[in-house]
Amino acid sequence: TGHELGHKKEAFDRWMAKLVLAVVGYGHFFIEHNKGHHRDVATPDDPATSRMGENIYSFATREIPGAFKRAWELEEVRLERSGKSVWSLGNEILQPLIITVALYSALLSFFGPIMLIFLPIQMAFGWWQLTSANYIEHYGLLREKLPNGKYEHQKPYHSWNSNHIMSNLILFHLQRHSDH
Repeated sequence: TGHELGHKKEAFDRWMAKLVLAVVGYGHFFIEHNKGHHRDVATPDDPATSRMGENIYSFATREIPGAFKRAWELEEVRLERSGKSVWSLGNEILQPLIITVALYSALLSFFGPIMLIFLPIQMAFGWWQLTSANYIEHYGLLREKLPNGKYEHQKPYHSWNSNHIMSNLILFHLQRHSDH
């Protein structure tokens, strides 16, 4: 849901994406996916594109830190252009992080130390779901590098898609990845 809401144009929907991603402590996905992955999809520059023959575990160890690093770099550039500090509240990585810290602090206060078991489990599950989706969506696909050094424009065949009614309903059209 956070993935799909992040593609919407309305400010409310985009804040809901940050909120949903904050629940699992993966708020940087909002920046990385929309500003990094969509630009570099199906190229060696994209940590969120799995390579031919790469297993999901190797992909996860490359994608998770790579996505966070790229999100931070993208946000740093954006904020520098507008004359803001990367540590300002305008940082769209820090916004969901603040929500995560507040939410987890409230849960720990209310339910006690037992949450130190459950929060990392639900966090890992959420991260694994997003990583699994990224792994499948572009597995082994590669855009052609042009003579000028740039990559060909993205085409629908640079994403694996499935157009079935049940998966559309259950996954909020996630499996129609090339549509966005």
